[in-house]
Amino acid sequence: MRAARLLALFLAVVSLSLPGPAQDRAAELKTAFARAQHLRHGINASEWFAQHASDYSATFTSRYTDDADIALIARLGFDSVRLSIDPAPLEREPHNNDGLNADFTARLDHAVDTMLSHQLAVQIDIHPESDYKARVRGNNADVERFTMLWRRLAAHYASRDPNLVFFEIMNEPEVSDPYRWAGIQARAAEAIRQSAPQNTLIAAGPNYSSIADLLTQNPLPDGNVIYNFHFYEPHEFTHQGAGWGQPWWIYTHNIPYPATESSMDDALKQVPDPRDRYDFQHYWLDHWDAHRIKLQMDAAADWAKSHGVPLLCNEFGAYRRVTDPASRMNWIHDVRTALEADGIGWTMWDYRGGFGVVTKQDGQPAQPDPAVVEALGLKKQ
Repeated sequence: MRAARLLALFLAVVSLSLPGPAQDRAAELKTAFARAQHLRHGINASEWFAQHASDYSATFTSRYTDDADIALIARLGFDSVRLSIDPAPLEREPHNNDGLNADFTARLDHAVDTMLSHQLAVQIDIHPESDYKARVRGNNADVERFTMLWRRLAAHYASRDPNLVFFEIMNEPEVSDPYRWAGIQARAAEAIRQSAPQNTLIAAGPNYSSIADLLTQNPLPDGNVIYNFHFYEPHEFTHQGAGWGQPWWIYTHNIPYPATESSMDDALKQVPDPRDRYDFQHYWLDHWDAHRIKLQMDAAADWAKSHGVPLLCNEFGAYRRVTDPASRMNWIHDVRTALEADGIGWTMWDYRGGFGVVTKQDGQPAQPDPAVVEALGLKKQ
């Protein structure tokens, strides 16, 4: 954080002596750094307006996460919410005057305005299904459709406080070619900026927005941008028991963190295929612990410092279904403290899903997990 403040101060001083475009960019960077301070301790509101394509009805969205949940998020000490939005229901008719689906947008408005009423910053995150991303990746006509959606959505929310409303271009774009993604992202950023000249953008690297993906990209010409990455390393720990991703993850459970050599033999017996066991054993061979995590964060922080831009990790988490709770708390704590040591804001994945900070039945009050709250350095209830 100290480094970010010093850089912002430096930009403020230097900008006084810079000509035209350079002075404009310095002012934009100063704004981005200042607003990044609203995204220090965030939470993902997942599986609400995205990742639930089978049902985005008013009945579902009103029960899954409600006003009481947003109030609880604020009471716990989070300063921001990443609101994931599936673009498909936004595009369906009938449209409102902004060219967006009227009913779905009205419910989004209620969520956004409720968050703002609790002084929570909002990351408006376009969070498509993989088939939508594939169309954008492979078809220029769909790139135009995507940028038009952003032009409309940005115009719709441009009247809210630009200090607290951020536009994230696309979650994990799944575009492996960094040059292709750089072009798509630049087009979308330009479209957003035409409709919302004051708001800060959130931009990502290609593919799944890992630290490695972040390191492949160059910043956009627009200076009013925060750059983000996602962190789930090592997946052998964070995705144990998961029914997606690597097919052998679902067999694994109670994998400890930090990795201990004594736990390796019994853990490897959980995976029947020898090729998968070979991959799995790298979790122990790579010696995952707090020091290893800090080295990963340092690489991301060095990239941001070299480009003079603010940085955010707006997804990190560990699947909780079969993970040892103490190990999960150790990992969350180590990631959170490593991020904070490097002055990087964070947004945990997620509020009530499989990686959540609360447990909740639809329509019932949420129950925070005090151990997760403590691992995040937040307020105990």
